[in-house]
Amino acid sequence: MYHKSLFPDLPKVPESNVHHLLLNRPDQREWSDYTLFVNVATGQRRSFREFVERVRDGATALGADVTQGGLGLCPENGDLVGILSENCPDYVALVHSLLAITVPFALFSSYSTSHEFKHANSLAQATRIFASPSLLPLALTSGLPADRIHLLEGENKGYTSYDQLVCTARKNGIPRLPIRHATKNTLAYLIYSSGTSGLPKAVMISHGNIATITLSTMVNGMEMAKVQTPSVWNTPDGLQVVFTVLPLYHSIGFCTSCFFNFFNPSTTAMLPKWDIETFFDSVPKYRMTTLILVPSLLHQLVHHSRFKTTDMSSVKSVGSGAAYLPPQLAAQVCARFPDIPRVTEGYGMSEFTMAISMKPIPGMLNGRAKNKPGSAGILVPGVEARVVRLDGSLAGPNEPGELLVRGGSMALGYKGNEKATRETFVDGWLRTGDQIRIDEDEDTLKISGMQVSPVEIEDTILAQPDNLITDVSVAGVSGGRTSDERIPRAWIVLSPAGAALGEKEVVTRLNAWVQERLSRYKWLRGGIGIVETIPKSPTGKVLRRVLVEGYERDAKANAKL
Repeated sequence: MYHKSLFPDLPKVPESNVHHLLLNRPDQREWSDYTLFVNVATGQRRSFREFVERVRDGATALGADVTQGGLGLCPENGDLVGILSENCPDYVALVHSLLAITVPFALFSSYSTSHEFKHANSLAQATRIFASPSLLPLALTSGLPADRIHLLEGENKGYTSYDQLVCTARKNGIPRLPIRHATKNTLAYLIYSSGTSGLPKAVMISHGNIATITLSTMVNGMEMAKVQTPSVWNTPDGLQVVFTVLPLYHSIGFCTSCFFNFFNPSTTAMLPKWDIETFFDSVPKYRMTTLILVPSLLHQLVHHSRFKTTDMSSVKSVGSGAAYLPPQLAAQVCARFPDIPRVTEGYGMSEFTMAISMKPIPGMLNGRAKNKPGSAGILVPGVEARVVRLDGSLAGPNEPGELLVRGGSMALGYKGNEKATRETFVDGWLRTGDQIRIDEDEDTLKISGMQVSPVEIEDTILAQPDNLITDVSVAGVSGGRTSDERIPRAWIVLSPAGAALGEKEVVTRLNAWVQERLSRYKWLRGGIGIVETIPKSPTGKVLRRVLVEGYERDAKANAKL
């Protein structure tokens, strides 16, 4: 089945540096200055005008010739900057400085283990790295000379910070560099995605991709404004105050804090790392109006004692993304905020820059857009979709199949992985790997998908050096914080060496190995099961469903005992 977004077509994406769309629009020159960023952890504030000046001076410091006191970064020299940092306002400033001079950058996870960071950088091949002080030891494992590693904030003797570079450019009076020309296909940044299998891949996002999602969000906002009463923000400056703690290396946190906050004057209150007590302190202190979180954080909130006692009267909107939001959890959130009829949700992928579909509000698009329970909503502006059967033919209405999408936000491909690029980006379409169906009225998408790559965990287990197993399979099982959350579980077949060592010791060693090399959310919280064989189809495909159903059946039986 083929489906096109119900929204009006997007304006033409310009063949220019996305800096002009985000920070150099004529309407912005008429804005009064306002607080753009607040660092919730430190109380540091930065106004919009200060930010723009910082971006331009930062671009000059990064791109000016070394003889002038700059770093001399240039895309023609193969320069690529890695960012390994917790959330902070200068993270966003550095991003825009690099966009201005068209030097691409890689968004490294601030929660990376040394193993994960090594893999990510092997794809990026960063020529310089900007890091938080706490992550400097990890950045130093990159193999880069110390003089090519910089601090993004704070101080550490012997290391130059972004702030120092900006101050040097101003002090030395280095002539400002002009904004470099870019086309729609000019590489902007790398973001990491597990996709549907294997190790994380470096997704290449272009200036045109950023412009597309920006214009798409603007069109969506204009359609919402047709059926919504304009918001009146009960804040000291009368502005929307958006709380963000989602890491900037993740698509949602990155796009909302680096791009979407330049549509209209608004304040972004940024928390470097999640701390629930700081969150509850900050909502009334900064008069937060908009919360952007993920289901696991929303679950923590509604089950915390301060959820009912903290003054959160300023909150007018709650958004959730990155994972499936259980309806009962959404209902608990809405029950706390009488003025919020729904939690804003969407579905997307890093390979599509960010959003593919979103939940519409009542009355949108002349009533054609319906918010159906359990669905992923409607396609965002500028997106086309196909649902195909295994043989590649179009599925019919209500018939499940793989979702393929296309549009201007589709990434350029994977850096350094031509095979995966060919398999995922096919004939102008992105294969999502998600099974969906489109209703007969072509309104809604229903999706299911795993956020963690089982193959990455399997490959990590198989790399354990003691040769304790001969086969392994990983899948998601119940046992998370909510009824819908799935947690990783492994099933293993012992080798003779593993059998001799004993099941208990094998499990202990494998858990320790996984926890050393992978992020916490990839740990085997569902346990490790010992099996004689891994069930497979005649073609050799692992039948994870058989393993999961057996586990769930046994878990239910044990629960009744």
